[in-house]
Amino acid sequence: MYRGMIANYILNAYIYFTHKYRLMRYLFILSFFLLFSKLVNAQTYPSLNINMLSHINPETDTTGADGRKYSGCWGWYQASKNKEYALVGTSSGTYFVDVTNPSFPVVSDYVAGRHAGCTWREIKNYQNYCYIVSDDAPPNSFQIVDMQYLPDSVHVVYDGASTYFERCHTIFVDGNKLYCGSPTPQGGNTTSMRVYSLANPAAPTFIAQLDQFYPSIQWVHDMFVRNDTIYASCGNQGFYVFKLLPNGSITGLTQYSGYPQGGYNHSSWQTDDRKTMVFTDEVPAGLCAKTIDVTNLNNITLVDTMRSHYGATAHNPYIMGNTWCWISSYQDGLYLYDISTPSHVTIHGYFDTQPQHGTNDNFSTNSYRGNWGAYPYLPSKIIIALDMQNGVFILDADNTYKSTVGVDELPGKSSMMNIQPNPASDKLTVIVANQQNSKLNYTISDVSGQIVQTGSMSEQNVLIKESIDISRLPDGCYFITVKGSGFSETKKVVVQH
Repeated sequence: MYRGMIANYILNAYIYFTHKYRLMRYLFILSFFLLFSKLVNAQTYPSLNINMLSHINPETDTTGADGRKYSGCWGWYQASKNKEYALVGTSSGTYFVDVTNPSFPVVSDYVAGRHAGCTWREIKNYQNYCYIVSDDAPPNSFQIVDMQYLPDSVHVVYDGASTYFERCHTIFVDGNKLYCGSPTPQGGNTTSMRVYSLANPAAPTFIAQLDQFYPSIQWVHDMFVRNDTIYASCGNQGFYVFKLLPNGSITGLTQYSGYPQGGYNHSSWQTDDRKTMVFTDEVPAGLCAKTIDVTNLNNITLVDTMRSHYGATAHNPYIMGNTWCWISSYQDGLYLYDISTPSHVTIHGYFDTQPQHGTNDNFSTNSYRGNWGAYPYLPSKIIIALDMQNGVFILDADNTYKSTVGVDELPGKSSMMNIQPNPASDKLTVIVANQQNSKLNYTISDVSGQIVQTGSMSEQNVLIKESIDISRLPDGCYFITVKGSGFSETKKVVVQH
């Protein structure tokens, strides 16, 4: 607790003084870097093929329920200055974080919302403009922020409730259009979806409203849009596809509902080839994410499902190309799936942003805590991930992932097993992507090759997190081998009591 208080103090002081006294900037950078290094080493986050580059927790507002401080995030590449930023939605406002050096993120500026304790804040950008919405109770506002002056500062060009709307659940930018999911005008009733032109990005202009054409659609929770084709997650009404026409009208293309393990259709993303989509159902808790074939919109088919370890609730998907799908999975953190064969999705990587949920992984209570969202689209291919309670994580996936998405690095052989901590003392956690969902056994050998401990994994799942008691092993170097149907991998571990 005290580490967090000290870190927040230094961050707040840094923000203040770097805007008031430029000459003190480097002094605060150095101070925070030294403290930050200690904080990173103080916490272990279970992971597989994903490494943490840095972690910050700048939000100080704790008035939200369940210790909730963070929600939606996005990213922005400033080409004119070759800079990368994390756009971080929090309970009190929005942080603009320079992540150009991902091992040392720096808060560049902050824009306050209308009130503290917010659960929802979502962010998207067009050119150098950032659009911020929140769906919490009034007083609230729609904000437009000009980011061109970063890393020095941002300029708020609109912060109001009367011109556009006061509240909005989600937003999406496609080309020069802003799509708004379930906006609520000031003093009015919630509408299902609005579309605005961003021809003048500082002053959007109204194009269309969905319920003018389809009054039966009560709510659009979120939407993925490509070339004016709108893939709308409409909550309990299911998954719809609409088309925005050049004359400003909206026509319906198809509906998909009644699918297995269906619930509150929450959000979706599409592969670049437009053949496959992944969507999530948020309510009730614990429903799996779905992979669907949308090659023929008149015959959408479910081809596979994805479930995190012990079934934490899938929240938001993000697809890179035609191969990789990131899914924020609340209490179980962030998952990376290989969807190159849509009918046979496999786990490639995993990072647990909320290890405090415990070793029993009981998600039946507090189901909607943990990882809210991510952003994997910066040129450097670092990943921004926001945990509602724990803050901002800057992550780095392995070379197999990065070489596939265009970073010029030699692909390395991905490991499907990780061990933590290493060195270890009394207990060792083994994380395995068990793609065949088979029963796994393990052996621990010393450096001479003699087997000193054997056992079976107590659980059988597509992702296994097994705690192994090594308290009786003497200090030294050992090799742990895990085997099962179609799986065999060995890792070195140092035991140090």
